[in-house]
Amino acid sequence: MSDTRYPTRQLCEYLAALKLDDVPAPVVERTKDLFLDWIASAIAGKDAPAIRRIQEFAAAMGPASGDAEVFVDRRRTSPYFAALINGASSHVVEQDDVHNGSVLHPAAVVFPAVVAAAQAEGKTGADVLQASIAGYEAGIRIGEFMGRSHYRVFHTTGTVGTLAAAAAVAKLYGLDAEGINQALGSAGTQAAGLWEFLRDAADSKQLHTAKAAADGLQSAWLARAGFTGARQILEGPQGMAAGMSSDANPAALTDGLGSRWATAETSFKFFASCRHTHPAADALKALMLREGLHAEQIASVTAHVHQGAIDVLGPVVNPATIHQAKFSMGTVLGLVAVHAHAGLGEFEQHALQDARIAAFRDKVTMVLDEEINAAYPRQWIGRVTVRTVDGGTLAARVDVPKGDPGNTLTRPELEAKAIELGAFRHGASEAEMRAIIARVWRLEHEANVGNWLPAAR
Repeated sequence: MSDTRYPTRQLCEYLAALKLDDVPAPVVERTKDLFLDWIASAIAGKDAPAIRRIQEFAAAMGPASGDAEVFVDRRRTSPYFAALINGASSHVVEQDDVHNGSVLHPAAVVFPAVVAAAQAEGKTGADVLQASIAGYEAGIRIGEFMGRSHYRVFHTTGTVGTLAAAAAVAKLYGLDAEGINQALGSAGTQAAGLWEFLRDAADSKQLHTAKAAADGLQSAWLARAGFTGARQILEGPQGMAAGMSSDANPAALTDGLGSRWATAETSFKFFASCRHTHPAADALKALMLREGLHAEQIASVTAHVHQGAIDVLGPVVNPATIHQAKFSMGTVLGLVAVHAHAGLGEFEQHALQDARIAAFRDKVTMVLDEEINAAYPRQWIGRVTVRTVDGGTLAARVDVPKGDPGNTLTRPELEAKAIELGAFRHGASEAEMRAIIARVWRLEHEANVGNWLPAAR
């Protein structure tokens, strides 16, 4: 008889029984969209200083060859170190996906682990899709279980992401409910990731996704070998919720299993910045287009935000690096106001170099909005109030920011974004990206998932 005494076990039993044939076709297609968005983001991490340091670590500590592919240098290594590097590179340009309700970036932790393990195991594209959906469904629910209090101190993608990756790889390995449970136990005891790095412009965010992907893979591998972990690592009296949350909700772990597809709720990023900046950026862009307003006509901007935005963005006052600038509300709104977009190119060319952006940054203030805060994280509402230099006051609101499921990126937009990400730092040519795109759209028919890019010469 099934052991249903605790929610984690129920979640594991669901994951063990999940089959790709059970997944609605639109969810499978959305997973392919998410996969393309991820692999392009991982390629775009090429030559980022933080990624180079992790590559150097892997070269010193890992094998010089192996079954798994590293996208940023087109070399091969062990699955663990490939997941480590690809997990880091997936997150560095801030273009990877995000799930609103869990405040989790699933792609950066699930896909690096699954693809590395699948390449080593000779798995098919259908296997990758099935395992990845399991990772998304588990990770999103675990993120929601941990609650808003967790996110104030902990980077959920680093903590919960470790369990999402473990669930995905355990599914890829074909583990039963007990094996998946053991994998989650080992993943949970390793889960880490603190927001303090934002104050110092430190590189820790890339370490969070690197370790989440690699340690999730490690946890599943150990579970397959018979290594045991705490069965109630999530809701136990000395588990993750006890130490990392004050508002954990165990019911979230089993919410809608088999009927609610959380994978399809995941959002894409339109701007190349922290997702907390996007609603206000969308609202400011809409206001300026509506009013025919130019940056020079704006005296001040008030961004009405949820508490999570203040917690994450508030410490960034004077960004010292491009990556830190992606967490500066003033910088993002300045790029939108002055250059009409806050994409990869705008950050590289203008975020720190353009004096107009620095001047605009000083005009921006964030204030807590009770309505917006009550809707968060289920809904991320954008609202701005603009005071003009002639004394006028204007306002705009966006209820569904660009990239959310209700205002999603179309496949042509995703393809264009992928090609742009590939071109960034010359990670992959347009022809190489178009070949990847074609493979992704038929992923369920791929006999194997090796060699996404030509090997390094």
